[in-house]
Amino acid sequence: MFQFLAITQAGCRRSFPRYLLHRIATLTFIAVVGLLTQTLCFPEANADSVARPNIVLIMADDIGYECFGCYGSEQYQTPHIDRLASRGMRFEHCYSQPLCTPSRVKLMTGLSNIRNYSAFSVLNSDQKTIGHYFQETGYDTFIGGKWQLLGAEHYPEQFRLKGSWPTETGFDHCCLWQVDKLGDRYWNPLLFLDGNNKQFPPNDYGPDIVTDHILDFIQEERESPFFVYYPMILVHNPFLTTPDSETKSRETKSRETKNRKNQQQNFEDMVAYMDHLVGRIVEQIEKQGIAEETVILFTGDNGTNKAITSQLNGRTIVGGKGKTTDAGTRVALVATHSGSIPEGKVCEDLVDFSDFLPTLMDYAGLPIPDGLDGVSFAPQLKGDPGRPREWIFCYYNPRPERTKPVRFVRDQRWKLYGDGKFFDVSNDPLEEHPVDERPDAYRKLKQALDTMPSESTTLLKFAQ
Repeated sequence: MFQFLAITQAGCRRSFPRYLLHRIATLTFIAVVGLLTQTLCFPEANADSVARPNIVLIMADDIGYECFGCYGSEQYQTPHIDRLASRGMRFEHCYSQPLCTPSRVKLMTGLSNIRNYSAFSVLNSDQKTIGHYFQETGYDTFIGGKWQLLGAEHYPEQFRLKGSWPTETGFDHCCLWQVDKLGDRYWNPLLFLDGNNKQFPPNDYGPDIVTDHILDFIQEERESPFFVYYPMILVHNPFLTTPDSETKSRETKSRETKNRKNQQQNFEDMVAYMDHLVGRIVEQIEKQGIAEETVILFTGDNGTNKAITSQLNGRTIVGGKGKTTDAGTRVALVATHSGSIPEGKVCEDLVDFSDFLPTLMDYAGLPIPDGLDGVSFAPQLKGDPGRPREWIFCYYNPRPERTKPVRFVRDQRWKLYGDGKFFDVSNDPLEEHPVDERPDAYRKLKQALDTMPSESTTLLKFAQ
C-alpha cells in the first residue's frame, strides 16, 4: 500500500504543489485503511455489496406433473410455464410429499418430515426456515398465497396456534390465506396482510390480490436482492370459476359444483388461470429489467385432486393427492434464469422437496447450513453435473392423531417401502404388483432406508 502511495506521489509531483500531494496521500491512505477494515472486520457488509440473484419460488397447490404442456399434456393450457421450461430447465423426477402441509414443512426447512413434522397445518415455531436464512443474509423477503402452518381456528383445539406465524418465519411482508382464520380463498376472500386479517368484497378474487401484492413488492425492491416465496392458492378445490371462465354467475362463484363434468371444466380453467398469474410475475420481472438478475422456479406441492382425471401421452391419470404413488408425489419443476440456466435442457436427476432450501442458498452464493437432509442441485441448474442424489427418502404421517406412518426410499425407477414391499415404479406407477426379485437396486435402497430413523419424535398425537 505504501509503495502505491509513493508511486502516486512521484507521478503527480510535477502537477501538484507539495501540500496538495500530502493531502491526497493522506486521504488515500485513510480510504484504503477504511476499506480494509470494513472487509476484514465486517465481512457480512462486504458480502452484501456483492450482487446476488433475486429468487422467486412459485409452488402451485394440488397439481401433479401430468397437467402441464411442457410435460406432454394437450389437455391443459399452460403457455407461460411451458415458456419457462423452454427458456430454462425442466426436471423429470421431482418428488413432493403426498399432501400440502408435509410438503411445505419439508420445503421451508430442508429437513425430512421424520425430523420436524408435528401435525397437519402446523410448522413448529422452533424451526429455522428458508425465509430466515435469506432475511439474515440481507435479502428483502415476501411470502404470498396459502399459509396453513399456524393451526387456524377451525382445527381441533389441541392444534390451534401450535404452529408458526408468517411474520415470525423470516418474511418482511406477507399476503396469505388461512393463517389464524379460515374464510374464503377465491371469491370474497379473507386474507392476512402483514399481521392483520382483511375481508375483501364478493367480486374480488383472492389469487389476483396476492399476485398484485407480489408485483408491487418486486417493483419496490427491484434495486436490492429479494426472495419471493409464492405458495399459490390455486388450484386447490373448491372447483370454482375464475375471472377468465366463460360462466361466472354468482352461484358458480360461491358454490362448488357437484357435477363431475363441471368440476373438470372448472379445474381446467383454474389451471389456465394459475398459468396466467405466473405469466404476470414473469412479465413484471422483465418489465423491471431484472430478468438477468432473477431466477424463477415453479413446482407443485403434491399430486392432483382425486376427483380430476387427466390424459398424458396416451395414459389416463387419476389424481393421486394423499397417496404415496407417483400420482400423489411426482410434480413439475421448471427453472429459468436468463443467461445462467441453460435453455431447453431436461434433467433426469432426482429432486426432493428438502433440496430447495440448500439449492437456492447455494445458487445465491450463500453457505449451506449444516444438518439438512436436502442436497443442492444448484450445479445442475448452472449446467454442471453436480452430485446427483442416488435416492429419496419419504416419511409420511399427515394426521398423526389418526394415521399410521409410511416410510419409503426410491430412485427414478425402483421404490422400497418400510414394510418390505418393492416396486418397479416406471413399469407399475400404480404400485399394483410388488416385485419379489432382489436386484442391486433393492440392496441399495434397503441400505439407504436403514440409514434413516424409523420413528418421529415430534408428532402431536392428541386424540380428536
